Amino acid sequence: MLNFEEELAKFKPSRDIDQVEDTIVNRDITDVTDIMVEFLKEQYEQDGRE
Repeated sequence: MLNFEEELAKFKPSRDIDQVEDTIVNRDITDVTDIMVEFLKEQYEQDGRE
């Protein structure tokens, strides 16, 4: 059987994963939420609401 505590103690994160994580976090990527927020702002402005 696996000893999870022992396996966790041996775990070392991959440097590649750290680099990918840094790249993803540091990029300004527009997602669907950003697009919807911008769309709703434009709609409210066109309707005369703020």
